[in-house]
Amino acid sequence: MYNEDLSWKGLRRTDPDRPRPLADAVLRLIWQKKRISRAEIAGLAGLSRSTVSEIVGEILPMGIVAEVGEGPSRGGRRPIVLEFQDDACVILGVEMGATHVVVALTDLRGRVLMWISRDHDVRTDPVGTRALIEELCAICLAAPAAGDRPLVGIGVAVASPVDPSHPDRASTVVLPAWEGRLGLDVVARKFGVPLMVDNDANLGALAEHWWGAGQGVDDLAFIKLAMGIGSGHVIAGEIYRGATGVAGEIGHLSIDSQGKPCLCGLRGCLVTLVGAPALVERAAELAPSFPDSPLAGRIITIVELENAALAGDPLALQVAQEAAAHLGRAVAGLLNIMNPSMVIIGGMLARLGDLLLVPLRETIVSRTLVSSVAAAEIRAGGLGDLGIAVGASTMVLKAALADSRLFPRVDAGANGVATS
Repeated sequence: MYNEDLSWKGLRRTDPDRPRPLADAVLRLIWQKKRISRAEIAGLAGLSRSTVSEIVGEILPMGIVAEVGEGPSRGGRRPIVLEFQDDACVILGVEMGATHVVVALTDLRGRVLMWISRDHDVRTDPVGTRALIEELCAICLAAPAAGDRPLVGIGVAVASPVDPSHPDRASTVVLPAWEGRLGLDVVARKFGVPLMVDNDANLGALAEHWWGAGQGVDDLAFIKLAMGIGSGHVIAGEIYRGATGVAGEIGHLSIDSQGKPCLCGLRGCLVTLVGAPALVERAAELAPSFPDSPLAGRIITIVELENAALAGDPLALQVAQEAAAHLGRAVAGLLNIMNPSMVIIGGMLARLGDLLLVPLRETIVSRTLVSSVAAAEIRAGGLGDLGIAVGASTMVLKAALADSRLFPRVDAGANGVATS
């Protein structure tokens, strides 16, 4: 959950870089508390009631906060309660995976109103991917769940490192067909709203920190298992991206220097052992030893492998246990270096629960310092398959709560239609 330090020192009513610092901070406080009176704002913020009334007067015309009646009296006149209108606007969160695109429409409290997913070869088809993102966003906005409410912005999670200084750049190693450029400005122009981009594992970590398994945990790591393997890190409540946005590329830790070649140029990277293609390939290698397995003698998918493991198939369980051992070596190193209080596993295999987590914890215990292990909880993510898309939406919400100019003005009397 968003928990920015609401320190009021140094904030001025006029600031060239932040024209509305006090209004932004009061708006965040209302969002956090959901329902609050002016007097309570004054007490929490250390502001005079007249200043709070003036600030609230600036906020109310935006249409995302409303007066909703009287609160209990503590002596004297009953206070008017202010309520943040979670359904005043909508946000689009996009997960641009290696082989699929997911778009989720959320309200201003991270709740998914509707979502849509399509398989697509994202790595090799940039033009088609951009068109698909536009199409799925348009479908979500046209759906009854959107209710003609104004769109705050679009967040996009990409399965690639993202340099915060150059968010439109695409990795030529991970996405060679994209020729170094995401080109998502066409989507932003189509819908006339800000578009923000970050790495998918970072946004998975953000979503779990705000809404999922990591709520209230200020130091955590989120590991996304998919075609590739990535990790996102929350440190002191904020996403840590590194100097150029490549922090968390755990998938390219070399686990076996004599192992299989990786697209990054190294050998034996974690992704070559635990990525979806590697797990399917490993199941095929083991199949002759398990002739009675439903996976034997045919081409399988990662979803079928997961289903078989959940059904107790010995072949699938061995693949899962081997994956847990490989992953455990990498997570052990992460714990020894970063010492997070929680590690959250998301993406594929996460729904295996203890079938993955028990052998993972056993490997970690044998390879980490006792103090770091004792402090770290290893658990599955709480947001399921939509976690990354929700994280992309949350990125936009977080930005708007930091700078309320990103919120469109809502005409509450016009069925939530933006007036500016």
